[in-house]
Amino acid sequence: MTRVGKTATVQFPSRVGVWWNSEPWPIREAQGIARDIEALGFGSLFMPEGGGKDALVESAAFLAATDRLVVGTGIANIHFRIPIPAETGARTLAALHPGRFVLGLGVGHAPFVEGNLQGSYRKPLATMRTYLERMNSVPADIEQGARPARVLAALGPKMVELSGELADGAHPYCVTPEHTATARAILGPDKWLIPEQAVVLGGDSDDQIRRARTHVGFYLELQNYRNSLLRQGFDESDLQSGGSDRLTKALVGMGSAEHVAASLTAHLDAGADHVVVQIVGDGPTSDPRPALRELAAALQL
Repeated sequence: MTRVGKTATVQFPSRVGVWWNSEPWPIREAQGIARDIEALGFGSLFMPEGGGKDALVESAAFLAATDRLVVGTGIANIHFRIPIPAETGARTLAALHPGRFVLGLGVGHAPFVEGNLQGSYRKPLATMRTYLERMNSVPADIEQGARPARVLAALGPKMVELSGELADGAHPYCVTPEHTATARAILGPDKWLIPEQAVVLGGDSDDQIRRARTHVGFYLELQNYRNSLLRQGFDESDLQSGGSDRLTKALVGMGSAEHVAASLTAHLDAGADHVVVQIVGDGPTSDPRPALRELAAALQL
């Protein structure tokens, strides 16, 4: 799916992709999973950057292992690398794989940046603006014409606005379809909007809610997400004790493969160009493929 009129071209084979934490997996095994994701009909593979591996290097490995799959960073942390090599590295991947690479960028979280990286976490919006302006200063003749789509991990309205001003769109995480509709209204029609949607498949209802609450509870420890959820219409009572049932069910698609598929299409109906599904398992080394096979059949990919 190539959207005419977008500010940067991305050639998604389909409108549903995958968000998968590949960092715990040996890279050759991870490449095999990327090939399976492509064969199932999913249009993309986005991966996070939590400090274990370099997301741009992983992206290069997944692009080399596949033929049509779009690969994106979801997200590359701007505190990990200075702006110039971030831009030139992304251009290099775009030159080698035209229309198949999306550079997702984010400011990360204060406890991680200041603790693990011993960096400085101040004024995320201003920090991101300065970073993007420095990226834009790279001369056009470096990998001339190779311009990857650049999207921001935008949650609040001001970061969404910046996504439209200095980037090619937004890649929101841990959001409802209502957030997607709001982001689309801010961005307008000509910017990419690629939200993530967590889902649980397999097991009985008690097991599904257990996995979903464990997943959601992790993000409730991070102030960025707490603030985002309050803006999305939840209240402090929803954010206690690992998250209320109301919160968990709003953020995680559960039930049959058909119910889960509906949680993805809800984002598309709300204005997303592409949605990436995260399979919530019992840990970071859970194999996402069994659930993805079920979901691909339900979506008729």
